[in-house]
Amino acid sequence: MADTLSTRKDAAAAPVAALLDWPGTAWFARLALAAPFLVSGLVKLTDFNGAVAEAAGLGLGLPVLVAVAVIVTQLGGSALFLTRRWCWLGAGILAGFTVVATLLAHAFWTYEGLDRARQTATFLEHLAIVGGFAAAAVLTHRRGGRA
Repeated sequence: MADTLSTRKDAAAAPVAALLDWPGTAWFARLALAAPFLVSGLVKLTDFNGAVAEAAGLGLGLPVLVAVAVIVTQLGGSALFLTRRWCWLGAGILAGFTVVATLLAHAFWTYEGLDRARQTATFLEHLAIVGGFAAAAVLTHRRGGRA
């Protein structure tokens, strides 16, 4: 009976194992994590005035330089993150950017009531993204850059 149960578990796990072993899975997972940064960077690049206005709206000095830095960070970090060799560096860049941007734009402790709950949820979602970058970098490193 135990052998039958074990065989069923192995048979059920085989498709999942095959998917996880497929070389493209790791790249597509990294693409999913990088997608918001790629899209945001491209939108800011094509609407540079909007990017400058966004930086100014956050009260940041030198909004033109901030907009350029954000675009370079989002697009460059994403490009590095999607490579095998430099995944760790891209992950670090995008994680650091996410921490700074989250502290600036989602300071939940400054809100009250429902707004505080919404900002807290967004803050925690961004924290999860940082964790995803760390996990991706660790897994890519453990696979010797083959992920």
